[in-house]
Amino acid sequence: MSSRARKLLAPARLTKWAVSGPPFVFLLLFFVLPGVIMVIASFRYPGEFGGLAPLAAADPNTLHGFTLETYRFFFSDLIYTEIFIKSFLVALATTLICLVMAYPLALLIARSPKKRRDLMVLLVILPFASSFLIRVYAWMILLGPQAALSQLANGLLGVLGIAPVHLLFSPFAVLIAMVYVHLPFMVLPLYTNLEKHDPNLLDAAQDCGANAWHRFWRVTFPLSLPGIFSGSTLVFIPVLGMFAIPDILGGTGDMLVGNLIKEQFLVTRDWPFGSTLSIMLTLAVLLFVWIAAKLGTTRGRYA
Repeated sequence: MSSRARKLLAPARLTKWAVSGPPFVFLLLFFVLPGVIMVIASFRYPGEFGGLAPLAAADPNTLHGFTLETYRFFFSDLIYTEIFIKSFLVALATTLICLVMAYPLALLIARSPKKRRDLMVLLVILPFASSFLIRVYAWMILLGPQAALSQLANGLLGVLGIAPVHLLFSPFAVLIAMVYVHLPFMVLPLYTNLEKHDPNLLDAAQDCGANAWHRFWRVTFPLSLPGIFSGSTLVFIPVLGMFAIPDILGGTGDMLVGNLIKEQFLVTRDWPFGSTLSIMLTLAVLLFVWIAAKLGTTRGRYA
């Protein structure tokens, strides 16, 4: 390569590294490096007073202070598997409810006049203007025993001859707060997808004799699958690791995997086992993302 060509390529390479370098360094320092530290910590021994045991004080008969004990303990006790399964079920239920509630709303926004769309989208994201904890604590008031919602629900149950129930500090409270907090994350990807649909496709389907249901099921729904997969991922993954909502609104039996990890790090201070739980949760999330990506690629040909 001539010197003239190298001089022309030098600014392009400098621009490339100037644009991609800072994000790469950020991801390396704040995502990759902490992940590596967590993996290493999962193979360490817990310290006598919490944290990690010093490598210098490791048993000489062990592999320099590294062990598989935390992984053996995780797979030997079914209680942790049950907590993971329960967390997956809560995340799945939240995702499905958000999808059922968000799809009609996103479709309404997408088919509204353009002058109204911005206002409707603003109303969807308006809850983000307040603190997450304030919004969660507000549900304690709404679901309290003296709240109108609780009295109405128990009044209806009383008419049916069913004993009163406590809405607060229950799985119901956890689920309803999960849906409330994560619903916008389902609405926005669906709206972004539905807004791009060509209305001429629906007109063509109508000209071919398709009724409203068939036009939706054969045209709108397949085209919206990428938005469904994106929204489901944005809802499912945060719910799977959520610990604040079960802590505030859940009862003693509503521990999810996020609460378990927080307890290991902040209460029992068993950092190796907490790291092991975090790794297992990360692997579960990566598996879900891979499945969603495969489904999106398989069905993406309809978009």
